[in-house]
Amino acid sequence: MTAATGQLVPVPTRRALLGAAIACALLAANAAQAGPAPAAPADAQFDMSLLVGGSQQADLSRFERGNVVMPGVYRLALFLAGEYAGVADVRFESPTPEANAVPCMTPELFGVLGLPVEKLDEPARARLQSGCAVLPDLIPDAAATYDQSELRLDVTVPQAWLGYRARGYVSPDQWDAGVTAALFNYNANLYRTRSAGLEQTSGFVGLNAGLNLGAWRLRHDGNLNWRSAVGDLPSARQYQSIATYARRDIAAWRAQLTLGDSFTSGELFDSVGVRGLQLSTDDRMLPESQRGYAPTVRGVAETNARVSIRQNGVLLYETTVTPGPFLIDDLYATGYGGDLAVTVTEADGRVREFEVPYASVPQLLRPGSSRFSVAVGAVRDDASDDEPMLVQATLQRGLTNRVTGYAGALTTEGYVAGLGGVALNTRLGAIALDLTAARTKLPTQQAETGQSLRATYSKILPNSGTSFSLASYRYSTRGYYSLRESLAARDFALGRPVDDGLDEALPGVLTPAEREALQGRDGRLDAYVDALDRQRNRFDINVSQRLGERGGQLYATASARDYWTREGTDTQFQVGYNHHFRAFNYSVSASRLRSYDGQYENQFFVSFSVPLGTSPRAPNLTAGIVRQDDGQQQTQLSVNGTAGEDARFSYGVTGAHGDDVGSYGSVNGSWRGSAGVLSGSYGEGDGYSQASVGVMGTLVAHPHGVIAGQPIGDTIAIVSAPNAKGARVVNAPGVRINRFGQALVPYLTPYQMNSIELDPKGLPLDVQLQSTSVRVAPRAGGVSLLTFETQHGRALLLRVRLADGKPVPFGAEVTDMQGLALGTVGQGGRLLLRGATTEGTVSLSWQENDKPMQCTFTYRTPEPKAGAASNDLPSVDARCTPTVTFAAASL
Repeated sequence: MTAATGQLVPVPTRRALLGAAIACALLAANAAQAGPAPAAPADAQFDMSLLVGGSQQADLSRFERGNVVMPGVYRLALFLAGEYAGVADVRFESPTPEANAVPCMTPELFGVLGLPVEKLDEPARARLQSGCAVLPDLIPDAAATYDQSELRLDVTVPQAWLGYRARGYVSPDQWDAGVTAALFNYNANLYRTRSAGLEQTSGFVGLNAGLNLGAWRLRHDGNLNWRSAVGDLPSARQYQSIATYARRDIAAWRAQLTLGDSFTSGELFDSVGVRGLQLSTDDRMLPESQRGYAPTVRGVAETNARVSIRQNGVLLYETTVTPGPFLIDDLYATGYGGDLAVTVTEADGRVREFEVPYASVPQLLRPGSSRFSVAVGAVRDDASDDEPMLVQATLQRGLTNRVTGYAGALTTEGYVAGLGGVALNTRLGAIALDLTAARTKLPTQQAETGQSLRATYSKILPNSGTSFSLASYRYSTRGYYSLRESLAARDFALGRPVDDGLDEALPGVLTPAEREALQGRDGRLDAYVDALDRQRNRFDINVSQRLGERGGQLYATASARDYWTREGTDTQFQVGYNHHFRAFNYSVSASRLRSYDGQYENQFFVSFSVPLGTSPRAPNLTAGIVRQDDGQQQTQLSVNGTAGEDARFSYGVTGAHGDDVGSYGSVNGSWRGSAGVLSGSYGEGDGYSQASVGVMGTLVAHPHGVIAGQPIGDTIAIVSAPNAKGARVVNAPGVRINRFGQALVPYLTPYQMNSIELDPKGLPLDVQLQSTSVRVAPRAGGVSLLTFETQHGRALLLRVRLADGKPVPFGAEVTDMQGLALGTVGQGGRLLLRGATTEGTVSLSWQENDKPMQCTFTYRTPEPKAGAASNDLPSVDARCTPTVTFAAASL
């Protein structure tokens, strides 16, 4: 480790190589327990004759008590009860000269750890203000453990003193707002086809631009598409603005405030575009263990008991509780549930078991939690050319462990609706029931009222292997309009957007001829006509069945809908079976699909896949047969795989033959690099061909410059590691530090701790990372700037000898002339010096026969040889000259 006079700086991981011989001699030394303690008896003794260049007189007693902690200041990662709390400079002081140094508790350190100072008594507060208080003197039974190898300080505090905290809790004080930055995320694709002698080129560019200013996030989403002229069709170009808004979070309300063009959530009412204001709950601000629905587990323990919670045989949670009633309400949500088996094991060996029903639907919330949303603004939706004002509010509240209530109301021009419902967690499954009542007044017509009843069900039956992940049924009376249906009907009644004689047609009685006249004009009208088809009944189901441990999996999804405005029932379904034998996977399925022209067709599909080799990067061979209900059949064969470091390159080759389309072949590939993603494809069939090229990526302007990166999500980070070009970002495949010492991490989870790690493998020897991991809890939409401190300088291997030609003793401490520790001498007087300057002076000190010994030498770094690699290590001999202290000690 590195010692210095008055200050101690942690030694980088690589510098630990200097003490490799010491590590071999130490007998599995453990991390030092940071707390006041008298000098411990020797844990190991060294046979100096086994050490090359070792002196029988050298004093290595400081290594006999395990890892040595010297006084100074360390920059450490802090953990409270195993959860990351932050990073801080921690001062260590020794209570006695021969004892290890212990961490000093300060008000600032308490703040980073999130420990409430107000809970300390008056004497403890006074000790905390002294500048170096020991943790157990402040909080009884608390402890702070320093791990030198990980440069982390683990603090444990009795739960009774600290109070309850949910797992994964991150204090809002630690949320990082990020830096001022401009973002430009793009997805461009160019597509060219040739068929029947005609050629056409089309293009698409999806854009997401933004600007972060303090807590505000300004965003714009849009896309540009165009096509070249072909035949009698002229060229066309169109830009579509999807959303433009300013957003910021409000931590006190656990909500997001949005101003501008955005979309409502669609949890209770139809999702529509709104230009105005929205304020809605953001569950991402909750600890991960509080998100979604999971029941509260209550019980009574008679001793210090162990409580284990399992679901479908899988252990989810285990903890120790004190005698008396206990409550566990920080279970992580696990999909749509499965009853919880709770085992209470008492200290005397007695075991009690009970079950807690657990089935979930989206409407369910934990007891005491709530969600709300408010939207006020003008409607912007494909179902309407008009922009009427909309006011909408919803509220959901977890009332008990089994009951959640929810309600909502909205109004817009000619339309008002109210909703009330309840969600139940029962032993028979999770059930949600709600009723929506609406009143619709269309131009030139009488007002209509109606109701819509919805029931949703979810259940997992672990004993039978059956999972109803979601089943729902909805019935609407004839006079009921949903929000989007009312918008489309209002436009239609006003003669929008058509002018071909349908203006006088009444909404709700659209004839097949009128539907055909409207259908297919463009994508917007397709959505418009769908909205005019007011639903009467709708049933959806998603179910899977496991056939024993080795029998594979059956699954089915189905949807059936009928309408008040036209005859017939729209039915879509997919049923299938999956299984595998060793590495051989196969599946069969049947589906009913809706084609682009509104017609339905049945398909039957059989496929299998098998890896072409045993290595992790072996390509995968997939074959499939698709058969239509009209007897037409298509056979496909493809090979897909990845290559390169971090699987940056992916590729695929496909061949197919169809009864109606003939033979077809294609190739595709993509490359994922630090600055973006490139892709391309080419295909050719009987009488036609296709080619495409695409690029995706991001440009971010931030206080340290401009960086190009991979496509990004909502929340990102910029890594700054000067001179660390080539270091790999472990958390982001394909991302490495660029020549400017920066990298773009494209995805972070907001409001939760994210660990960003750098892999120093491959870095030149003249660059060393002071730390390889940084953690951050960013606010949503933020651009966090994460700095990895580095040291840059030549690395030099020195062979140091004394005036009599003998090697400097093994274990001698190495410092510069300012007292900053540089490492430890290894066997044979060898010393690896990092950060070497062109010329410098180094001091060595050790103990011999209980007398201090010291010498100094000056080195000169040789010029790099022509053609030498950056990792070539120059070697220099040095002669260490005794100092006054050394001479006095030798008398």
